[in-house]
Amino acid sequence: MQAAFGHERRSVDVPSAQHAFRTLRDLPAGRERDRLRAEVICTWLPMAHRIASRFRDRGETTDDLRQVAAIGLLKAVDRYDPSLATAFETYAVPTIVGELKRHFRDHTWDVHVPRRVQDLRNQVRKARRDLAQAEGGPQTPTITQIATATGLSEEDVRLGMEALGSYSALSLDAEPAGAGRGTPLTERIGAWDSALDVAVDREAVKPGLRKLAERERLILYLRFFRDMTQSSIAERLGISQMHVSRLLNQSCERVRADALSGTA
Repeated sequence: MQAAFGHERRSVDVPSAQHAFRTLRDLPAGRERDRLRAEVICTWLPMAHRIASRFRDRGETTDDLRQVAAIGLLKAVDRYDPSLATAFETYAVPTIVGELKRHFRDHTWDVHVPRRVQDLRNQVRKARRDLAQAEGGPQTPTITQIATATGLSEEDVRLGMEALGSYSALSLDAEPAGAGRGTPLTERIGAWDSALDVAVDREAVKPGLRKLAERERLILYLRFFRDMTQSSIAERLGISQMHVSRLLNQSCERVRADALSGTA
């Protein structure tokens, strides 16, 4: 890590920085402490920006990455204890990197995925890559092979694999790739229309309805199309409610039996 960020060490006077942190720790809350804290943050901000640049090309703008890295730097400055032997850089780098990784984990997924499943996704993705790149390894590792390599259960591997496509979503307005292009997804992805079932059922019951007596057809019409109660139908036809109920049950059974026999 020191080799990777050696240029930060050369750009910052380490003894002076340590002195600044000791002074910052000893100062009481107030304007002087705020001023020194701001100076320390500005001194180390270039390091935070360079760390942020390692996460470019992942769908986030440079400005957003720098802001997240700056938040990590603020946390590092406020939590660092200069009395420890650890240099500030050694403490700050993993703090900033952790803040950036947390940002990608919690805020950049198009589909909300629980943190545990995100972790499973990362383990599965790494295991698939390592197995595919291993000499003599399978080009497409199986669930069992991934489970063996990661120590996960096959059910957890399946969860991780399902989450592989959840990080980013494809717009419904996106056109297919290729020279020919084509219609967007919104015009090619269909959904089952429940009204189709209703249309089929209506056609299936028509022959049976035609076989019913006129009074029975009228009772069905008043009950299911006019939404009248059985007592209202009985009063209109001058018969008892029990008789209406019996005729409804008989008519429905006859129409149902006729429809089923006709589709068999």
